[in-house]
Amino acid sequence: MKHSIEVLTASPQAWIDAVMSDFGTFLQDHADCERKASAMAMSLIAKYPDRELIIPDMIETALEELEHFQQVYDIMKKKGVPLPAKMEPDLYILQLMEEAKGGSTDSRFLIRLLLGSVIECRGCERFKLVADNIEDADLKRFYKELWISEAKHGNIYAKLALHYFPEDMVYAKLDELMHKEAEIVSNLPIRSALH
Repeated sequence: MKHSIEVLTASPQAWIDAVMSDFGTFLQDHADCERKASAMAMSLIAKYPDRELIIPDMIETALEELEHFQQVYDIMKKKGVPLPAKMEPDLYILQLMEEAKGGSTDSRFLIRLLLGSVIECRGCERFKLVADNIEDADLKRFYKELWISEAKHGNIYAKLALHYFPEDMVYAKLDELMHKEAEIVSNLPIRSALH
């Protein structure tokens, strides 16, 4: 039984080029994504308090994501990069979350868990690209640590889905969502942002 997944479409070279040429903007978006990832984990507890198995892992995930937000914010302060007054909508997340609309409560619960896995999987791939391409040794180490953490979080969401749903259902839906994610990411505008 596998918990790890791989993206179906690699991020293009143009994406990492955009990030490396405007790293301050990337840091601003990255901070916002960590904040949202923490909120997403907590929202699962708020929406599904009866699914008690998820609560400890979602609390731990939310705290880790909040810690990542603090770490990114500390880097931003050192580099003189402010938190933006307003963030652009994340088209990637908005399009993925469309998949969780409608259907039964169980269906929405499964999709939300698996979207957590899909999103963390893409974060893992992109943080590895940043770690592989950035020259600053401290940032290289930081993004390597994040890449490992994102892989762990992706596994947690998939593992939790397997507690509540049959394996064939989980992997069929995960495959469907990974194909949708590949389509979405292929059509995103290239910008210095995590998504």
